[in-house]
Amino acid sequence: MEDPMDHEVTECSIPLPRSLDTRVHIRLQIKSKVIIVFLTTTTADEADQPVPMGSFVYALPDRYNPDQPLSTTIFSVEATLDFTTRIAKILAKKTHMPVYVGNSMSFSSTSLGGTEEMEAFLKVAKVLTDKLRGINMANGVDAS
Repeated sequence: MEDPMDHEVTECSIPLPRSLDTRVHIRLQIKSKVIIVFLTTTTADEADQPVPMGSFVYALPDRYNPDQPLSTTIFSVEATLDFTTRIAKILAKKTHMPVYVGNSMSFSSTSLGGTEEMEAFLKVAKVLTDKLRGINMANGVDAS
């Protein structure tokens, strides 16, 4: 029998906290044994332009040390690698599932740089953890 969770896809868009013309686009797919997330940013000026590929990271829970998920970089772009790895590890830790995260977010159009990136990280992490609340598929159990 086909698992209905295998097709659960959520897409949303949120504004950056201090740059209202820049939006973060999130695509979250929950499969029976893995979570897949893609993140990107767009501004009104570049809405019709292709976005360059960013980093792609795989993270999974460490059964011997649950507080420190393991991760490996599949594709690396220096500007997005840290953000991508941190999101992947947070999701793997909270859901106890393997997670793939692709991230091509750019903060070059923002004037606040690191401050804007940290606020975006907190907002993205909150949106994703809220969407994944109750998911603990490591044992095939919905924890809600």
